[in-house]
Amino acid sequence: MKILISDKLPSAGIDILKGVQEFEVNCQFGISPSDLKEIIKDYDALIVRSSTNVTADIIEVAGKLKFIGRAGVGVDNVDLKAATQKGVVVMNTPSGNTTATAEQTMSLILALSRNIPQACASLKSGKWERSRFVGVELYGKTLGIIGLGRIGSTVARMAIPFDMKLIGFDPFISRESAEENGVQLVSLDNLFRQSDFITIHVPKSTETKSLISDKEFDLMKKDVRIVNCARGGIIDESALVRALKSNRIKGCALDVYESEPPDFDSELFRLDNCITTPHLGAATSEAKLNIAVEIAETIKNALLGHGISNAINFPSANLARNIELEAKKGS
Repeated sequence: MKILISDKLPSAGIDILKGVQEFEVNCQFGISPSDLKEIIKDYDALIVRSSTNVTADIIEVAGKLKFIGRAGVGVDNVDLKAATQKGVVVMNTPSGNTTATAEQTMSLILALSRNIPQACASLKSGKWERSRFVGVELYGKTLGIIGLGRIGSTVARMAIPFDMKLIGFDPFISRESAEENGVQLVSLDNLFRQSDFITIHVPKSTETKSLISDKEFDLMKKDVRIVNCARGGIIDESALVRALKSNRIKGCALDVYESEPPDFDSELFRLDNCITTPHLGAATSEAKLNIAVEIAETIKNALLGHGISNAINFPSANLARNIELEAKKGS
């Protein structure tokens, strides 16, 4: 069985797959879309990170492809609809980067509250401006968490020692489950109205695109600070610029952008009340290793028939495959 790895993966994950006698593993990091489309027909499994876009036309010509492994959480670079229709199971690694992303979120919350990047840049330019960078404490502040899955719940637990009041919105989480992590469930509008800090931990989808825009900014406190370590586009960037420039909100910290790399001509990169980092949520040595091992084990077990785990579109893909097989029998 042939496995293609198209994005750079730590050797620990590659070695797991190469250690299986039944597998032939081919690494072609940074392969172009046209070249991927040309060779994908020969492979049983494809492993990607965030750089490779597995589009519908690539999936369409992938005659042998059974599994796509996404080394990471977000699968917005994989056409799930096309994969499901083709009977290809898409799997991710939901737990490998949980701690890293939650820690990045808390780092940005602290950086926002104490103006750390701005103060650092000022001091390095030869200025001593203590009064300019007076911050706020986290103690007693309300943290609104949108999305209480693995990462959102971990952020909640990390915020508890700061004595923050935790509120959250997640239509898929029970009140009892939220309260176990010290979070009071509220409506999304109430979260916007009550929060001093807001952090986002939901996948990007048609439902969450531009989840926060002009209307939502108008509901918020004027001194609210917002963090996004989830996916770009969940916050409408044009609306965010307007809110920051007009001091409608106090500040924001972004780790993700509507397009990546982002448009560096955007005003976001010229506003003092906007902190930016280059998608570093999962960028720790520990997270990279965990993700590589997790996706390798997941693909290995699936190909060897030992079970499917962390599937995004299963059993939907399995149903599509059965329908296809039944149609072939009928013909």
